[in-house]
Amino acid sequence: MAKPRRIVLKMSGEALASSASDETIDFAVVDRMAGEIAEARSDLNLELAIMVGGGNIWRGTTGVGAGMDRATSDTMGMLGTVINALALQDALEHSGQPTRVLTAVAMPEAAEPYIRRRAIRHLEKNRIVVFAAGMGNPYFTTDTSAALRAAEIEAELLCKGTHGGVDGVYSADPKVDPDATRFEEITFMEVVNKDLRVMDLTAITFCKDNGLPIQVFDLMKPGNLRRALAGEPIGTLVR
Repeated sequence: MAKPRRIVLKMSGEALASSASDETIDFAVVDRMAGEIAEARSDLNLELAIMVGGGNIWRGTTGVGAGMDRATSDTMGMLGTVINALALQDALEHSGQPTRVLTAVAMPEAAEPYIRRRAIRHLEKNRIVVFAAGMGNPYFTTDTSAALRAAEIEAELLCKGTHGGVDGVYSADPKVDPDATRFEEITFMEVVNKDLRVMDLTAITFCKDNGLPIQVFDLMKPGNLRRALAGEPIGTLVR
């Protein structure tokens, strides 16, 4: 596909941690990733927004499994994404990349409120925008929030960065099934019909309805981020 101009990168909170560290945020990992993001954005001259998850700090399903109210647990998860967004912003700005955190939950002392036109204006001024607190509502994942924000700001591509060694969409879980094969390209309906858990179903159907392609790739391998943002064939393209 042609090199997209405006992109939303979805990255999990776990991508900011490290299996070799007991910390929920490994700043060596964050700094390395921020350096790659800043360099790729500048060299490719593109407009980049990032939706960050919070699973390294808190997952809504964790609290629900322990008997918590779902809305309360999900709100805790949203606050975790704000912590990650601020850490990423700090690292990006240390890499020389102006960055703004826009949060769906009002906290003016820490970040700007999410306003669609403000987000677009930041992008036009070559600032990276980091979306925090999902869409501000419980019961929705940050995958769905990333899809929504991408449609709102008229992004041309949603990049889903994975971690844990999975580098695309497979016919089965490659960690369980050694015969699983990776798709280079697949349709939204194939993902739905085959029940391939690359993103949650709400996000997949939203992207299908809005004609928003998804590039699924291994975020943790050095060099992969630049390739994905440049529109190179990497991982799996869902469209």
